[in-house]
Amino acid sequence: MRVTHRGYLRATQVGFLALYAIIITGSLVRLTGSGLGCADWPKCSESKFVDVSTGHAAIEQINRLFTGFVAAAVIACVLLSLRLMPRRRDLIGMSVVLVVGVLAQVLIGAVVVLTGLNPYSNIAHFIVSIFLISVAYMLVQHAKIFRTVENTEPRGEPVISDLRLQTLIKGLLFTTGCAVVTGTIVTGSGPHAGDENAVRIGLAMTSIVKVHSAAVWLTVLILLFTFITVRKSRIARDLVGQPLVIFTIVLGFQAILGYSQYFLGVPVLLVAIHVALSVLVWLGALNVYWNSRLSAIPKSVLD
Repeated sequence: MRVTHRGYLRATQVGFLALYAIIITGSLVRLTGSGLGCADWPKCSESKFVDVSTGHAAIEQINRLFTGFVAAAVIACVLLSLRLMPRRRDLIGMSVVLVVGVLAQVLIGAVVVLTGLNPYSNIAHFIVSIFLISVAYMLVQHAKIFRTVENTEPRGEPVISDLRLQTLIKGLLFTTGCAVVTGTIVTGSGPHAGDENAVRIGLAMTSIVKVHSAAVWLTVLILLFTFITVRKSRIARDLVGQPLVIFTIVLGFQAILGYSQYFLGVPVLLVAIHVALSVLVWLGALNVYWNSRLSAIPKSVLD
């Protein structure tokens, strides 16, 4: 059966949403104290493969079972990419990376459980999730490009000649990444460990929060300079104007939420929203970077 590019695009979008959803369900496992609801792996307990006898076990079990749906979604992306005509190496390659990454996440998840929710394995779990959602985002964007000329691969080369603007956009991506990583360390040092007996990193919350806040404010500063520079170029405004506005709105809301949860004693609901938005902040920065390079893709590969 021949697969259409539009059909494949829909498959990549399902994979993307599934990967985002499992980040949210994973955070809820931790925030509800259900990290050791299933204290064994791959079984939920020594006697049961599936156990929903308690609330914590049910929450952790649902998250594990949902991993199966995520795996099926990314495997479908690989299989469908092999049936596209003409075949696209970029789509096949990114789809395969997603499958390998999800398998790696399963193993990391096992380490998380078997080490009693070690904070460093938890951090690794989240960072790999960010990597996978980034690959999934790029896969969706590449799937939107329909090749019509044989041996032509979509390439996003910079068309913005202003080296300063190029540097600012890359810097924006870098500092946003730093904010996300330091945010995981804040969580690893805070009260929401996934279980009341789980080990914490041991860093003073006030100190690591200051480092995290510094990364956020540096991102804001670079964002301001990026806006000023973009205003000077019509091409730059057309390419990244709207993505920058979207990124600014999400980042602003995330910053307000971050300070609110800190001064309110990190309530679970606000932390859950903060985690969900942290992924959107990163994707917003990635979207700015992608759009800064998008129009360099040859017209011959656009539908």
